[in-house]
Amino acid sequence: MAEYKFAVGDKVALMTNSSNVNVRPGLYTIVRRMPVTATGCQYRAKSALDSHERVVDEGQLRRT
Repeated sequence: MAEYKFAVGDKVALMTNSSNVNVRPGLYTIVRRMPVTATGCQYRAKSALDSHERVVDEGQLRRT
């Protein structure tokens, strides 16, 4: 079973790559853990810049 690296309330940095070029990189706060998918752990994260919430893969996140 997959283990989550981040907890609700953690501040993280979202990194862009070729699969998420339309997502603004920057600082986010973990709002909720999402169910584990075939690609791994996912989170609902809120941007510090524009207050939008997005679902992001754990591999796109780094600790700040």
